Amino acid sequence: MYRTHTCGELRISHVGQEVTLSGWAQTVRDKGYMVFIDLRDRYGVTQLLFNEDISSPELLAKAREVGREFVLQAKGKVAERTSKNDKIPTGEVEIEVTELTILNASKVPPFTIEAESDGGDDLRMKYRYLDLRRGPVQENIMFRSRLAIETRKHLSDEGFLEIETPFLIKSTPEGARDFVVPSRMNPGQFYALPQSPQTFKQILMVSGFDKYFQIVKCFRDEDLRADRQPEFTQIDCEMAFVTQEQVLNTFEGLTRHLFKTLKGIELPEFPRMSYDEAMTRFGSDKPDLRFGMEFTELNDVAQNKGFKVFDSVELIVGIVAEGCAEYSRKQVDELTKWMQRPQIGAKGLVYVKYNEDGTFKSSVDKFFSAEDLKAWADKMGAKPGDLMLVLAGETDKTRKQLNELRLEMGRRLGLMKEGDFKPLWVVDFPLLEWDEETERFYAMHHPFTSPKKEDVARMLDGDHETMKALRADAYDLVINGSEIGGGSIRIHDRKLQERNFKLLGFTDEEAEAQFGFLMGAFEYGAPPHGGIAFGFDRLCAVMNGQSSIRDFIAFPKNNMGRDMMIDAPAPVHTEQLDELYLAQKQIEE
Repeated sequence: MYRTHTCGELRISHVGQEVTLSGWAQTVRDKGYMVFIDLRDRYGVTQLLFNEDISSPELLAKAREVGREFVLQAKGKVAERTSKNDKIPTGEVEIEVTELTILNASKVPPFTIEAESDGGDDLRMKYRYLDLRRGPVQENIMFRSRLAIETRKHLSDEGFLEIETPFLIKSTPEGARDFVVPSRMNPGQFYALPQSPQTFKQILMVSGFDKYFQIVKCFRDEDLRADRQPEFTQIDCEMAFVTQEQVLNTFEGLTRHLFKTLKGIELPEFPRMSYDEAMTRFGSDKPDLRFGMEFTELNDVAQNKGFKVFDSVELIVGIVAEGCAEYSRKQVDELTKWMQRPQIGAKGLVYVKYNEDGTFKSSVDKFFSAEDLKAWADKMGAKPGDLMLVLAGETDKTRKQLNELRLEMGRRLGLMKEGDFKPLWVVDFPLLEWDEETERFYAMHHPFTSPKKEDVARMLDGDHETMKALRADAYDLVINGSEIGGGSIRIHDRKLQERNFKLLGFTDEEAEAQFGFLMGAFEYGAPPHGGIAFGFDRLCAVMNGQSSIRDFIAFPKNNMGRDMMIDAPAPVHTEQLDELYLAQKQIEE
């Protein structure tokens, strides 16, 4: 037996017991007449004690051979520590070691394997097997495991069936780029890895499996960032004979269950907000409701006052930073430069300080009187001591820029409290987006999203302007400014699906070639159905107040899509390319 207990198990009640522990040497402290080794496994850390009173010279010599990350087995008696450590659960006890076995030695690790490491991202990803030994990373991976188990338990209790769908499918033209896989048995033809199981879960509804779920890998070949990976995981769900309200209630229930079970948190009310309202009030379809600072449009009180910048724009809109009137000119200039960065692209930032004495100081004093600025303050709900921040320009672009400013001010003012979770359903999205450059419609969510029932007739017979106004039976779950999940009621009628494909620029032949199997299934009694997919990795991160999903994935890719540990992607042998009918010359070109 390698161990009788784990390194996080022993307590004061175990004093006097003979035990065997196995694990890794986290630290070795040689005090001359005694040696301490902190032995670690995924359950915790226990201190091993070797001293001249209880240990033979040979045992002490062996303890001094131990280096960081050596794999050890230690036998001995549990004793009460004279110098206790209240920072760890095992801190009241130690093991007076009588027998030590070095199970495996270790090279000196390239970074410290502690909660706070001195290794950079690429180095830790190259030696991911070492990074995974660190306590915070292990806690993230264990949380992910518990989240998956609780998800399965809850959905199973709700009558959902877990059904697997294939990974080798057909490439589709919508969404991000596909990862493609050449077929040896079908020369010149390719599978694609699924961006989601969308069409398969709809087929399952046609097949009579009215409640499906799957914790499934999805693949998208797109630019990466902290909350995006080329392969990621979804909690994918679909239900038949349901309305939007039933889907929202079901998955609000799942979300509440996960937060309550795993975090001990009772979530507050899940308010509903239309897409248009979210964009008007917050400039984002995933607003962070942990703080206010809502938008106020100022066109009626700020235009036609002789300030050409304002008089010529579509939108003038601002926010109030409470208690910030004392911001110095340097602070305001720094904020302006932050907004002018290429990532945001604002041309400038207008500020108005509403001083405690009731006076105003602004960057537009030459154009607006104190009475004018008081009208701004009244409309924005500003009080003496507040700072008003205002942007102007094209409506959509300006709202997005002000959203970035709102979030930055929320961070700077400490308004995003740890442990505070504010969920929100965003509903009534546009069905289609018109792109001026390509002069075509794109699906706001995906091509299978149904319009609102009251918009179905208009979709079948309406003109171009009517199409722009169509609303989708779609919904997103947002928590603390992150989109956790999204879904919709689906089209289940072939005629309506064909019409949507035509609006999206498909010819009849293209639609049939790509999705004929799905439209054909609709002709055999397809039930009304809808569903949702949660970003599993992102849900893990949000529930733990973290921004990067990489910390919750055992073996993530870096920002170039590379696995630094196994050095992938990598070239393949010419023989493999020949078997797949892929010429090496084509690869090189």
